[in-house]
Amino acid sequence: MRKPYALPLSVLLSFLLAPLVLLAPAASRAQAADNGSWSVYPFATQLSARPYFILSADPGTTVRDKVTLTNKTGAPLAFRLYAADAYNTVRDGGFAVRTAKERQREVGAWARSARSRVTVPAHGSVTVPFTLRVPERAEPGDHAGALVALDERVDVGSGAVAMGVQRAVGARIYLRVGGPTVPALAVEKVHISHHQPLVPGTGTSTATITYTLHNTGNVTLDPRVRLKAEGLFGRTLLSRGLTRIPAELLPGQRVRLSEPWRGAPQLDWGDVTLTASAQGTRQSASTSFLALPWLVLALVLAAALGGAVVIRARGGRGWPWTPGAPRGRVRPWPLRGRQGRARPSVPAPPSPPELSTPSRRRSSPSVRP
Repeated sequence: MRKPYALPLSVLLSFLLAPLVLLAPAASRAQAADNGSWSVYPFATQLSARPYFILSADPGTTVRDKVTLTNKTGAPLAFRLYAADAYNTVRDGGFAVRTAKERQREVGAWARSARSRVTVPAHGSVTVPFTLRVPERAEPGDHAGALVALDERVDVGSGAVAMGVQRAVGARIYLRVGGPTVPALAVEKVHISHHQPLVPGTGTSTATITYTLHNTGNVTLDPRVRLKAEGLFGRTLLSRGLTRIPAELLPGQRVRLSEPWRGAPQLDWGDVTLTASAQGTRQSASTSFLALPWLVLALVLAAALGGAVVIRARGGRGWPWTPGAPRGRVRPWPLRGRQGRARPSVPAPPSPPELSTPSRRRSSPSVRP
């Protein structure tokens, strides 16, 4: 029975690409991108060896160069040769290139090799010319990509269900299009999360700081990031340079990074500031934090909840309430003055009717004899 396997839509590629040193002097020999079975590198003579393609051109011009493929195995190898755009991986900012099935927009769309299918004999090499035509409306600045030699055979691993893998090796292309260059770097979405023991003082408190580095300019940057944390009253809790950042950040790329903080405070209130810098640019971003042990937080929440219940209960029954007022509505106590507490007026009983005095009948005037 045939072994089932899965091949993802975005084919897994093992790109072994030469490291980037933009301002490094030329090496004594070409440093090929190599996976142990074959390598890809810029064509060069003994006097002009180069580890990768560094090209410059103005909009509307064409650059011509050559790429060499070397087979290190004892059998012929057939490759698909294509150009691809480069990008920074979201996870760690590593240099990666698009697959052959993805849409190419820059270097991958501008570069064309003279042959798209290349067969390299055992222990042999083949050199293929290629052209790179820069469009008239190409954006000035840096554009990165690679010339990729893809082995279209699918390697199936062991096991009941195996993952199909295609391997590829690419030689990096760094192209600078003539025009104004603007280095710009931004720090975005700074967040801190705490991991504290339940009972204060019984364990180590840690925190994880996450942030996004965004190259908002049009040149490749070599960023440096510094982390600073301050507590109450401006106390410095942490200050250090970060090392787990990409060696290069391509134009327009965003990378989400994280930094652990061991020994973070268990009870404090302050700010965390990240400052990113590169040649010609510097930017900072901050976020506030409140470190509170879980036990203390639970007690505070329980006390607040208990107080809310008591207030609600008193508002319904035992709180000052005036007869005649609807339940749940509270009337304030009357103000107290010097005469003491005011009392509600009570209607006085009706007074008894007054007896009228009978009037004497007036006698007629006497008549004198």
